[in-house]
Amino acid sequence: MKLFHRLGAAASARAVAVAAIVVAAVAMGSVATAQEDIDGAADHPLVGRYEGSVITFHQVKGYEETVMPRAALTFKDKENLAPKSASVAGKLTSIKYEGPADRSALEVLRNYQAALEGRGFTTVFTCRQKECGHAATFWEAARGEIGMPTFWDTNIYALMKLDRPEGTVWASVFAVETKARPGKPLTPYIALRVMEERPIETGKIALVRADALAEKIGIDGRIALYGIEFDYDSDAVKGSSAPQIAEVAAFLKDNPQATVLVVGHTDATGAFDYNRDLSERRAAAVVAKLSDDHGIDADRLFAVGVGPASPVATNRTEAGRARNRRVEIVDLPAAE
Repeated sequence: MKLFHRLGAAASARAVAVAAIVVAAVAMGSVATAQEDIDGAADHPLVGRYEGSVITFHQVKGYEETVMPRAALTFKDKENLAPKSASVAGKLTSIKYEGPADRSALEVLRNYQAALEGRGFTTVFTCRQKECGHAATFWEAARGEIGMPTFWDTNIYALMKLDRPEGTVWASVFAVETKARPGKPLTPYIALRVMEERPIETGKIALVRADALAEKIGIDGRIALYGIEFDYDSDAVKGSSAPQIAEVAAFLKDNPQATVLVVGHTDATGAFDYNRDLSERRAAAVVAKLSDDHGIDADRLFAVGVGPASPVATNRTEAGRARNRRVEIVDLPAAE
């Protein structure tokens, strides 16, 4: 019986040793993997990275809208982050950095803050731990689309801003750390989001052909056209609008009994009365093009301007304002 126990103990010792080797090998493999950035990743040229950290997430969107906290958040704020955030739009770069081991989140973030201030950025808001407010709400808002540890031991955040002629740059740096544990050193994780503000590129909508236009008007009684554009703050129709105006003319020729409203819409930037007048002048300019350039009877066309009174999207973002700036063709059935 004693021999059995001795043999059992030896076997157990060997099993423990083998398990330790396996765990060590897995851990070493993880460390080795973590020493290299993921494929295709790169630092943002305006920000850089903390020495020794690695990129484990990298994403660039040519255009995005997001919010970056600029004040402490409460639990209720998760329903509407805008009042306590910078609502920004443009090119968004999101990067997650891990490590280096044994460096605190505080040390890493303060290095980012100092480096960015040296490059002309100013600190808009910074907070640490309870200063940031409700932890889960702030964590969700500050990380954006970047996956971060859901359990951490400390956190710190800074929102930085750089004003440039070509557009404002915002840098949101959110750092958390996990304490040292058996087999795992203290590790900082950084969620970096850089927003380079720029207007959305319009003119990307496919031309609405006369048959599609007729189908849409037949169903809804109206259609919004984004292929008719104007010079900034002007009723001058851009030359690029000619193909879409030609399709509207083709629709009217194919439907000689149709009478339509040509309705101009603007966003909410500027005074209401000014925008309403501008939208009416723009609608009249389209009517003139249809009548003068395509021979459509002017009696079938009615120019109307409503300014910002009928939005289809929020006027608080550039993308929304771009959707609101449009010309609509509205069917005007004859009185029976």
